[in-house]
Order: sequence, then structure tokens, then C-alpha cells
Amino acid sequence: MAGRIAAVSIVDAIAADLRSRVFSGELRSGEALTETDIATSYDVARPTAKASIEKLVAEGLLDRGTHKTARVVELGPESVRDIYLARAYLESEVLRRLARSHEVPEEAVQANRDIAALKTGAPLDVVEPDMRFHTSLIDAVGNERISRMYRSLVGEVRLCMVRVQSLHLLDTELILAEHRRILELIEAGEGEAAAQLLDEHLGRARERLVAAMGGTPGPEAEQPSELQPH
Repeated sequence: MAGRIAAVSIVDAIAADLRSRVFSGELRSGEALTETDIATSYDVARPTAKASIEKLVAEGLLDRGTHKTARVVELGPESVRDIYLARAYLESEVLRRLARSHEVPEEAVQANRDIAALKTGAPLDVVEPDMRFHTSLIDAVGNERISRMYRSLVGEVRLCMVRVQSLHLLDTELILAEHRRILELIEAGEGEAAAQLLDEHLGRARERLVAAMGGTPGPEAEQPSELQPH
């Protein structure tokens, strides 16, 4: 039994390191990851390397067809739209439900404080608390299956957010302002208004990223916000 626990721990550790390297951009879109390379790099057996790769394939960070080498996923414009729309469907309904009970999760408030407190100016530092803000809203509903559904998207969502931040597509002050307003609308019981602002918030990021990837952006890319800092 102890041996099996150790093996799982090694798989998780390797997967976590690979995940971090994908998010940081060290492993670039389309880059191949073979079981032999992973086994050699981390000094593990090939079955362990394979299990680590499969973990990231399941998260949508690596892509591998039958009998093919795994590669870091290459997100195109339509994939970006699919990812953002999927999360918008889940998050919008969650905001409506939270607003019915005027429930503002403290974890979301703290995540926004953490964004405001960032001192480095590094765009990628925004991703972790930004992701935590949105995830905490999902979790506040208290539905295990909804949380599980959302987390099935998290790897791809985070990859999109990393791209948005690394390309400087969104102003951090606007992210903060829209987050604060979403929480205010939840507290006021204005679920539809909160959901509409969320759609604008996600739509702006989605369509600007689509444009950066060579696609044709929708009007959301340049939709003005009354919360835009001057």
C-alpha cells in the first residue's frame, strides 16, 4: 500500500511541475513531451512519466491522439471562445443564485484584495488571485457537481488567462473594478445585473485574446466600461 501511495505522489509532483512550466510559457504551444524525455528529466520509470502526461491530457493542457506524442495544447480562436463561453454559462447562473441570498463569499473579497496588493507589476502574478476570485464564487453555491464541472475547465481557463496577461490585453485596474462591482451587485441582490457585467468582463478578455491569436474579434473586444479607470 505504501508503495502505491508513493507512486501517486510522484505522478502528482511531476504533473504539478509540468503544469507550472506550461503556465509560465517555458513549455510552449505545440511543444512535444515524450514519455522517454519526461522519464529521463525526472529520473522516473516510463509508466510514471506516462501517468503524469495523461494527467495533463485530462486537464486539457496537453493534447495526444492515439499512439501519438503528447504536445502542449495549441489554442485557436474558436477553442478560446468555447472555453470562455462554457465558463460564462456556469458562472452567470452562480451569480444569480448567490444574489438571491445576497451572499458575498469572503474568499472572493480576499482574492480581489490580493490583486490590489500586488506590487511586482508582473502581469502573470494577477492570474492566481483572479482565478481564485472566480473559483470561490463557484464554490460558494455549495454544489459539489458544479464545482467539479468548473474545475474540469480550470486548466484551459488558466492557460487562457496566462495568455491574456502575458500579452497585456487587460488593465488590472479594470479587472479589480469589475470584480468589486460584481460583488456589490450580488450583495444588493441584483443577479441579472451581476451576470450581465460578468458577460462583459469575460467577453472583453475572450475577444481580445481571439484577436491576438489571429481571429476576427467580436464587438465585445472594444466594448467600453463605465468602470474603466481614467
